[in-house]
Amino acid sequence: MNMGSGGQVTGQGVQEIHRTSLLTRALGVREFTLFIIIIGFSLILSLLTPHFLTKANITTTAIGLAADGIIAAGMTVALVLGGFDLSVGAVMALSGVVAGSLYLSGTNIWLAALVALGVGMLCGLVNGYFIGHVGLNPFITTLGMMSIARGSSYVLTKGSPLSLAGISKGFKFLGGGRIFGFPVMVLIYLVIVLVMDFAMRRSAAMRQVFYVGSNEKAAALSGIDVSRVKTGVFFLTGTLAAITGILTLSRFTVAAPNAGMSAEMRAIAASVIGGASLRGGEGTILGSVLGVILLALVNNALILLNVSVYWQDLLTGIILISAVLLDFLSHRSTYLTK
Repeated sequence: MNMGSGGQVTGQGVQEIHRTSLLTRALGVREFTLFIIIIGFSLILSLLTPHFLTKANITTTAIGLAADGIIAAGMTVALVLGGFDLSVGAVMALSGVVAGSLYLSGTNIWLAALVALGVGMLCGLVNGYFIGHVGLNPFITTLGMMSIARGSSYVLTKGSPLSLAGISKGFKFLGGGRIFGFPVMVLIYLVIVLVMDFAMRRSAAMRQVFYVGSNEKAAALSGIDVSRVKTGVFFLTGTLAAITGILTLSRFTVAAPNAGMSAEMRAIAASVIGGASLRGGEGTILGSVLGVILLALVNNALILLNVSVYWQDLLTGIILISAVLLDFLSHRSTYLTK
């Protein structure tokens, strides 16, 4: 630090302090740290295998993470609320199966997709009603809905995937098309992310989610309709899960009852890695995006390095526990007082 003749800080010294302050604040932001980790991991992976930076690999990885990313965006909001939704993977599968079953029975695919979207919304509303109005625990409620949705998928398909032969090109464009070289599915994800990020930062309704997640009793005393907020959040997670199921159906043209397996775990992991706190009141959509990217890079590395796919869930679990531990240590005093 440069000092003047009277022991005062010079202009250059003030600039140095300002730069140091900015760096300190940047390092304290979870998203910035996560971004640096992603860049470093990508550089290492590019050195280990020449296939990482190929256009085909980047495109495939981006399309794959878009599905998890849409669900993770909704899960982030649920975590900010102080809850989570274990049924998203099953609702995703059910939505795809409903659309596929209706199409095979002669229904127009767009109408079938609209009905499937309604099914996902209904699942979210049911979760929201029992959690927000009845007061049931989110874990038990969404676990029950997960069993209902997954079981319904197997009943409708009798356990076998439904292949949608001859489906319209317009519908397949949603999951497999491109606009100016960019995958449509990724563009849809980016639009959802931008809208939700803006809403969480500027929307009064979304700000209420933070208030409820931070202190539910105080939020209620301040006039916030806590039940309505909770119902709205789980309606959102159900809707996004249904959208993901429809996009996945469009991409593969197969309605599989086992689609979305472990999607809820990946979504929770990505959200927590991105800074969402299990105690509620904290979380950003940008953080969930970075969390999804990191998990996608880990899985991509395993594939490119010819590591068994059975390691994917193991490593995801390790990363999740590490993120939860980091969240606990950073909010240790708050957890211990609850």
